[in-house]
Amino acid sequence: MPKKARPAGDGEEEGPVPRQAKVEAASGPSSPLDFDSPSGLFESFIAPIKTETFFKEFWEQKPLLIQRDDPALAMYYQSLFRLSDLKSLCSRGMYYGRDVNVCRCVHGKKKVLNKDGRVHFLQLRKDFDQKRATIQFHQPQRFKDALWRIQEKLECFFGSLVGSNVYITPAGAQGLPPHYDDVEVFVLQLEGEKRWRLYQPTVPLAREYSLEAEDRIGRPTHELTLKPGDLLYFPRGTIHQAATPEGLAHSTHVTISTYQSSSWGDFLLDTISGLVFDTAKADVALRAGIPRQLLLVETTAVATRRLSGFLRMLADRLEGTKELPSADMKKDFAANRLPPYCTGDGAELTAPGGQFPGLNSTVRLQFRDHVVLTVGPDQDPSDETREKMVYVYHSLKNRRDTHMMGHEETEPHGLRFPLSHMDALKQLWTSSAISVKDLKLTTDEEKQNLVLSLWTECLIQVV
Repeated sequence: MPKKARPAGDGEEEGPVPRQAKVEAASGPSSPLDFDSPSGLFESFIAPIKTETFFKEFWEQKPLLIQRDDPALAMYYQSLFRLSDLKSLCSRGMYYGRDVNVCRCVHGKKKVLNKDGRVHFLQLRKDFDQKRATIQFHQPQRFKDALWRIQEKLECFFGSLVGSNVYITPAGAQGLPPHYDDVEVFVLQLEGEKRWRLYQPTVPLAREYSLEAEDRIGRPTHELTLKPGDLLYFPRGTIHQAATPEGLAHSTHVTISTYQSSSWGDFLLDTISGLVFDTAKADVALRAGIPRQLLLVETTAVATRRLSGFLRMLADRLEGTKELPSADMKKDFAANRLPPYCTGDGAELTAPGGQFPGLNSTVRLQFRDHVVLTVGPDQDPSDETREKMVYVYHSLKNRRDTHMMGHEETEPHGLRFPLSHMDALKQLWTSSAISVKDLKLTTDEEKQNLVLSLWTECLIQVV
């Protein structure tokens, strides 16, 4: 049968059969996904819906159900994660709370059934079979290569962190009460069937997770049943709950989520501090002291008018800014995203290889989608002038095993260069290949030092 795609609950719309991607070299079912590029991956991920249609009609607007009556496709998605995978994963040292949650929805409330310490498969299976508990496995891309490969490409496509959780629920059971999330959600059904009910958001494009009581959410706007290979998308803030139907096998699905704290408001907060810092260096009005005792009283009309004037001045300055300052968002993304997908020992990500670059070499950038350029003040505490620098952050040395696990803050890997190097770096970023001699730097020594620094980080290669 042809693949079908339709707005969730709004009738059906026939779509073209998605193009076939090349077969993975790895063992197991061949992949229907196109891993040649981030955009190709996303288009094959939501096929037969086109990317342009998705962002114009559904993204941040309304749910979308894509039904795929294709046994080969279903077999591939089933291979991403199965109930039977838990036995081998538990033997690797999984822990309650960190890696696994066990829970049930009882009378509209979430009941957590976690034990202490390490997860033992026999106990996990006992709670699943006898207590009809849902098993939630956190961030399986840490262990499942196929999910790593998918999520790494999606992070390149969205320019935002992409996490995932697997939910395994026995027949006739529900794991979580009605709630909404602060992320864009893509649900892939892997095993069995899952019945979903979606409701009108009380907080559209919500910025935080929240439970919702049944008596507050009204009637469902959509009632859907997902089968293996089906994909359901809904925007953040969409209230939802899901249960495995009675009389069927267990259900396994993976939620792939993105765009947490990635709104215009977040971006404004991230850029405004750098903009104020730069403007204050040039304008004495921003360096003048606030009125005496302003912090001891309610904000006055005079202070409000003054702040409004400063904001208008900052807006005017922003219009003429070539490089937006980013305080944290770019750096945090580079520090916490997945490393590039690779097979083997990953030496190509940590040890430079190939020919040593010289002044007469032609070089090209590699791992372009994993590199971020940003401008900011010098972070060297010994430099009191705080001159602007160009920072080249990358994720080649990031750890897959800690991805999205909320570990202590980490600094991104990368390099810093004087602002005078920006034009040369942009040449490397925009050229398929370029001669080192043609880089826009004053001296040959600067050109050689730049390419050598990038080569040492495995970011360029000689062609």
